[in-house]
Amino acid sequence: MTASPGSGQAERAAPDAPALQPKLKFSIVVPTYNEAGGIEKLVTTLRGVFEANGLDGEIIVVDDNSPDGTGAIVDRLERAGLPVRCLHRPAKMGLSSGVIDGWKFARPDSAALGAMDADFSHDANIVPRMVLALQNEGYGLAIGSRYVAGGGISNWPKRRIITSRVAIALAQPLTPIRDITSGFFLVKREALDGVDLDPIGFKIGLEVIAKAHYGRALEVPYVFTDRVAGTSKLNQGEILNYLKQLARIYAARLRGKR
Repeated sequence: MTASPGSGQAERAAPDAPALQPKLKFSIVVPTYNEAGGIEKLVTTLRGVFEANGLDGEIIVVDDNSPDGTGAIVDRLERAGLPVRCLHRPAKMGLSSGVIDGWKFARPDSAALGAMDADFSHDANIVPRMVLALQNEGYGLAIGSRYVAGGGISNWPKRRIITSRVAIALAQPLTPIRDITSGFFLVKREALDGVDLDPIGFKIGLEVIAKAHYGRALEVPYVFTDRVAGTSKLNQGEILNYLKQLARIYAARLRGKR
């Protein structure tokens, strides 16, 4: 996608991917709050994708003391031998901070760190393509993208589509990446070295795209599907946090900081 935020030509993923050699170790963080209805299915789906494609990935669930027992389900899955661990936090502390804490909790030999939602809105089947981009093709960041050819949105109300488009338009001057508000991505760990990520709100992808030192980025198309379990976390407070987040990033750019 880009040589750095704000420069370069857009790139999109090829539909076919060769065998993955050598393996890239990676950790995907899934922040949760009251996701008991779908977390086991997500973990088993990701495990299946890892095994079918020979991937060396782990899943980190960061649970904010969900009263529905999400964390306990993840603990049971770990004991059953699935590639998942749970970081239990004492209270609801926010999605972005959950992802950042999850990356700190990830195994130290993971060369790439990622994030995805717990609600099946993100297509686990593109994870191998994202891994390939970092492992074999020289990219530092791979983004699951709704807004490149082959991507799209399914079952979203018109209000959510408009909100998403406006959010992207507000951030577009920061980078040519099309889906700058994507929360589904994989980034090389070294690209985050020395980067001060703001834990405000729920758009951790925006922080990474605008600040990390990833070099080239690739947008991998997928169709976003509205959640199949649980309830949406988007509300007016999160919209306000997004505007605050954007203001801080723009202010840092004006001061000459990445």
